Amino acid sequence: MPVKFKIKKGDKVIVIAGKDKGKKGDVMQIITDENRAVVSGVNIAKRHTKAQGANEGGIINKTLPIHISNLALLDPKDGKATRVGYKTLDGGKKVRVAKRTGVTIDG
Repeated sequence: MPVKFKIKKGDKVIVIAGKDKGKKGDVMQIITDENRAVVSGVNIAKRHTKAQGANEGGIINKTLPIHISNLALLDPKDGKATRVGYKTLDGGKKVRVAKRTGVTIDG
C-alpha cells in the first residue's frame, strides 16, 4: 500500500536533522518506495566520473535523496518550519494548511 506524504514536488522545505540541518530548498522529486525526497542544494555528494562519449570526465556534484522525516515544510507566511494539516473548503476541495499560521499551502 502506497504511503501518502504531506510534502509534494515543488514545495519549499527546510532540513530539520542531519548534516545539512537548517538548509532550505525546493523538492525536485519524491521517491515513495524509499520514503525519500530529492531537494535542490541539499545532501550534495561529489562523484568522480570517467569520460564516456560526449560526456566529460571529472568531479561532478550530485544531489542525493534525503529521508522525508528529516524535512519540514516552510510556512508561506513567515518562512519557518511548520507541520501540515488538512481542511475541506466550501466547494468540497481538500487543501493543505500550515499548522503554524493557518495559511492554505495549495489552492
